[in-house]
Amino acid sequence: MKHLVARIHPDDNVLVALQELPIGTPVTSNGTTVTTTERIPAKHKLALQALAPGDAVHMYGVLVGRANSAIGAGGLLTTANIHHATDSYDEQPPAQARAAWAAPDVSARQGRTFQGYHRPDGRVGTANYWLVIPLVFCENRNIAVLEEALMSELGYGRRQSYQPQTRELIALLRAGKSVEEILAADLHPAGEAHQPPRLFANVDGIRFLQHEGGCGGIRQDAQTLCGLLAGYITHPNVAGATVLSLGCQNAQISMLQAEIDLRAPNGLGKPLYLLEQQQLGTEEALISAALRQTFAGLMLANEQTRQPAPLSQLCLGLECGGSDGFSGISANPTLGHVSDLLVGLGGRVILAEFPELCGVEQELVDRSVDPATAERFSTLMKAYGDSAVAVGSGFDMNPSPGNIRDGLITDAMKSAGAARKGGSSPVVAVLDYPEPVVRPGLNLLCTPGNDVESTTAEVGSGATVVLFTTGLGTPTGNPIAPVIKVSSNTALARRMPDIIDVNTGTIIDGEETIEEAGARLLDYVVQVASGEQTVAAVRHDQTDFIPWKRGVSL
Repeated sequence: MKHLVARIHPDDNVLVALQELPIGTPVTSNGTTVTTTERIPAKHKLALQALAPGDAVHMYGVLVGRANSAIGAGGLLTTANIHHATDSYDEQPPAQARAAWAAPDVSARQGRTFQGYHRPDGRVGTANYWLVIPLVFCENRNIAVLEEALMSELGYGRRQSYQPQTRELIALLRAGKSVEEILAADLHPAGEAHQPPRLFANVDGIRFLQHEGGCGGIRQDAQTLCGLLAGYITHPNVAGATVLSLGCQNAQISMLQAEIDLRAPNGLGKPLYLLEQQQLGTEEALISAALRQTFAGLMLANEQTRQPAPLSQLCLGLECGGSDGFSGISANPTLGHVSDLLVGLGGRVILAEFPELCGVEQELVDRSVDPATAERFSTLMKAYGDSAVAVGSGFDMNPSPGNIRDGLITDAMKSAGAARKGGSSPVVAVLDYPEPVVRPGLNLLCTPGNDVESTTAEVGSGATVVLFTTGLGTPTGNPIAPVIKVSSNTALARRMPDIIDVNTGTIIDGEETIEEAGARLLDYVVQVASGEQTVAAVRHDQTDFIPWKRGVSL
């Protein structure tokens, strides 16, 4: 049964409107009834009790703001009458041992497998891609030339074509139609692009990772970029790579090789072709060599086939973007349940976006497996926050206009909901970008809140599948890992069905529990990891790749 409001935690003094509440609507939570004193839009919050200026606003059981002015019981919370606020926190977990984590029952999934690509380092990929990478932005044009030469001829061209619509517009122009008539024209839907069958049936695609780094800036930028690129080259979803270097840039081949060696100390175990333009000379010499080597690498990659692997070999990235006021009560806790299930099965999980962990630091410190882990989280979190303040910003400026419009009016409110993606399991490690995940369990990765930068980083650290929640809708994808888009509300799933893979608005609608949605989502993850389901971002060739140039990015 669908309810009018939700009280997320017993200590909360605000309610979430699950549907629009007209003025004068009585709502009840745990025996307390208040009447709305103004219209409360769906996803927004109303005061459960009268608040005076300076009073604390609690959601998810934590402080998410303070009142700027008096707010009557049943009144709407807005950016005008409350402001961002968080509690201070201890940097060390409590001296007394925490109760042992109560893992969910995973007995029904013990022994279950997915069909993946087994790599020489023992990891298992959910896809089989070839990478073509520039070490510096100077090589982006050559990367584009290689893409043009390879993609369509090998059967990897875009699936959907809008060229027929352009031809329709040309025909209207030649028929003498006016600007107004062309703007009002009803064009035929986009069609399937004609392309030959894939020459290499076992290779999911060739990915071209253009970027704007590799030179200029500071030397640490080049080192960090090489670490990220090494994470992609050594990734279990990657069969091999072709790397183009100009030769004189900061990001040298030797720097990249050192980062690869850190991640693959026993050898890469896959083809890697390194070409330097200033040594080879002409563009034709470079492109011809890259084409030959890439083609040979694809022949080797095509020998790989999917084989059974335990679910403990999965590494999930947890991400959100375009969040709304329902994200923290439907989609994010659904990911949290999936996270706990996978951790219970021995898998790896990555929770990132440090600006969106603001206000829940104490919980994560307390969940850390040892003082050193807690200290590293606190150190990275404080350094990130201080760097934002130093340039006149701060975590409080993280919520976007879309977040605010749909009910996330302080960063602490947004963060408390975002953190639910990480479930309840212990924090086994804290990683600084772009370090790799090595320990089974929940890993925290220091990244921006920007969803593409963060998704890029999670995959670079080892995520083989990314679970991405959204309440407003975003098409974000990744070059080598499937990004499963999870809707927080049914209206979005109906409005943008071409980008949404799984709907958890069923929780808001009263049709499903968080645990039921989590079980359903994990089943879908297994199908995607096995190549049995193709997610929307992959169908649309959505291959977003934005390396984080260390600095303030909220």
